[in-house]
Amino acid sequence: MFKKKPTIKPLSPLKSSDRRRTADHIIADFALEVPPADADASPDDKAAAAAAATAGLTALRRSLLPENALSARFTTTAGPDLEHVSGTIYVGSHEGTGGHQRVLWVKIGDNLYPTVYTLWHNPNIVPLLYTPLAVVEKMQAGADLMTPGLQRGPPFPSKATKGAIVAIASLEAPTVPMVVGTCDIDVSALGKVQGTKGHAVSTVHWAGDELWSWSATSKPGSDPPLVIEGWDDDKQDGTGLAERTARMELDSEEGGVALDAQPSARSAAEEAQGLEGEAAPANHDFVDIVDDKELSTKEIDEAFKNAFLFGVRHHMDNNKDHPSYGLDFPLSQSHVMSQLVQPYLPTYTPARTASLQIKKSSWKNIRKFIKYLDKQSIVKSKDRDGHETVILDIDFKDRQIAQFVPYRLPKKETPTAASANGAPAATLTSESSVGQKLKLVSVLRPKEKLTPILQASNADPRGLYTPAELRQFLIAYAEAENLIDPKNKRLIRINPQIADALLGSSAADNAALTSGSMARDALAERIVSASSPFHAILRNDASIADTKPKAGSPPRIQITLETRSGNKTVSKVHGLEPYYIAPQPLADELRKTCAGSTSVDKLQGSSPKAPVMEVMVQGPQKEAILKALEKRGVNKNWVDVVDKTKGKKK
Repeated sequence: MFKKKPTIKPLSPLKSSDRRRTADHIIADFALEVPPADADASPDDKAAAAAAATAGLTALRRSLLPENALSARFTTTAGPDLEHVSGTIYVGSHEGTGGHQRVLWVKIGDNLYPTVYTLWHNPNIVPLLYTPLAVVEKMQAGADLMTPGLQRGPPFPSKATKGAIVAIASLEAPTVPMVVGTCDIDVSALGKVQGTKGHAVSTVHWAGDELWSWSATSKPGSDPPLVIEGWDDDKQDGTGLAERTARMELDSEEGGVALDAQPSARSAAEEAQGLEGEAAPANHDFVDIVDDKELSTKEIDEAFKNAFLFGVRHHMDNNKDHPSYGLDFPLSQSHVMSQLVQPYLPTYTPARTASLQIKKSSWKNIRKFIKYLDKQSIVKSKDRDGHETVILDIDFKDRQIAQFVPYRLPKKETPTAASANGAPAATLTSESSVGQKLKLVSVLRPKEKLTPILQASNADPRGLYTPAELRQFLIAYAEAENLIDPKNKRLIRINPQIADALLGSSAADNAALTSGSMARDALAERIVSASSPFHAILRNDASIADTKPKAGSPPRIQITLETRSGNKTVSKVHGLEPYYIAPQPLADELRKTCAGSTSVDKLQGSSPKAPVMEVMVQGPQKEAILKALEKRGVNKNWVDVVDKTKGKKK
């Protein structure tokens, strides 16, 4: 159904009461078990049992529909006749996913369909059917499952009745649902599949369709885990989702469903560091579930020290033939930060990325951090020019470096561009915003007092129009009311409706009222100024009909140059999100382009609920930032540059 991109209206937060009501609707529809209170318990025990049942229900609701859930209406087409389909999507992020919001549920009519993201975090909420991998791949192109394709049965799950919502996994990965559909027949009643004909399951959604790939930040769809405990029939312990959820420690720092980490499934970043065959210790091992929380000062200090040790080890492992392992001493502060620290920080989640800033450590700056390493006898440093500390040498045989075991680094996403036929094409070098085409559209919504003028053209009084269209509406109204001056067609006679809608108390307006007419162009300016501005930022081939313009003038990206620590200049840029630009990949690119340290942090004064992120790079890097933005489709006319080093605006 979602092979083609649906039209999704703007998301809105889901009220707590609506979230609970929807979650309870899911629990009832899918007959999920909620732990009951013990009827035979003593009064005190009954209270404890009731509290446990309430906690279990709350945990179950959160697992099905997280507290950060949003909702929006959508429309799409389905079937060979392109039947119009509309409904509601529910968007949110499960714990352990780095805060990346995904479509979790789809409501069409009275049916709520889970997406694969929900199934990967909530085993056994729907019956699971199996078919060979080749069949799953065809279903991921939009095909339905035929009855002969059913495997691992009979018997089939008892809940797989006609009309039931089911999940489908491949025989090669039997614990990972990849397709969601509805049963066209009573699969549970099948006595055999060989020799049978007809459809068994109609496909609704699959990993790889437009719902799977949707993201508010243009982040590509998440790859499925290798193994999910709870879906494998051979490993079931007979407990349902509600009971497993109730047994979780609700105040624990770990959440979600644990995924088996396969030793062979090594990240690209890990292989690049030469870690094949090495097993990271438990205290540094990174699995798919990471707490998205602010770090303490002690944890930040430890992360920076480990990142430095990691950076040194990486150079030692990859430059064994070089006398100083590829490092050219003395090392400047910016080189230490950009080459030996920043690339090796464990920035798995947005909260960790915001926490892992040198200014939030106990040292507050890179200079004091280097002096700390000197006291630890890991490096030998020296003050230079009175305001910078450089590293003269590193003790590569130091015990802390020799015994350091590298940990798994965050995966760097490499989205792919789709070709005309939908097949993957060239891999982008940075992020999905690189190479995008942006179009800034400004439109106007007439105010209520302009309704008589618009009615002459049968125009929607609450519609959105360009200034040229409003001008045509004015001309059409003047022609319909016979207001055009026969001696000078550039003049329009003023009637009570025009006077009320377009004229004020200025001297020019009073003069026009006295003369009884006014220039057509001057009235056109009045009708534009009497309308409210709206804007839309269109990406690639999007049309304004596919989006909902936002009130107000178009947002501006702002680059600020300012001086810090007396004589050091830093460049900061914010306002990227409306232009589909992710701050962290931009910071990574600028760190390499400018050969200086970068950071991403919340813009001071921005809303905690919808924070605006700011990228900072060392040095006066206005031109480098403008070039990076241009690569992402941003016109320089949409950017403001504020140079505080000179106290003036350019």
